[in-house]
Amino acid sequence: MTDTISGQPAEAGVWETLRAGVAAVLALHASREQTLERFRLLHNTRSLRAGWLEKRLQFQDDLLPLVETRMGAAVGSAEPRARAVIATAFACLDAASMTWVGNDGKGEILDLYDECLAAVRD
Repeated sequence: MTDTISGQPAEAGVWETLRAGVAAVLALHASREQTLERFRLLHNTRSLRAGWLEKRLQFQDDLLPLVETRMGAAVGSAEPRARAVIATAFACLDAASMTWVGNDGKGEILDLYDECLAAVRD
């Protein structure tokens, strides 16, 4: 995810950059069925869910300097906007994946992600 975000053009906005990172992570799965099964396990197994939340916090910390720079903030400035943007992107991924699993994998998870993001950005 950090490699994908780092590789985005300088003129790309922070939201589209984060979306590219989400898409890159989703593309790591071998198949749609594998993606669905992994999200099912993640959302239905408490220990896996707890592990994911811990890992997600680490991802957010890793992404922070990249997003701060993209937003024009000084790296390490303790500015909350970059943290809020990153947390929102991950919350939208959670909402999209929970909806997708609940619908038994119907539709496209990135379309659901886009819908979730549009809802919070409006």
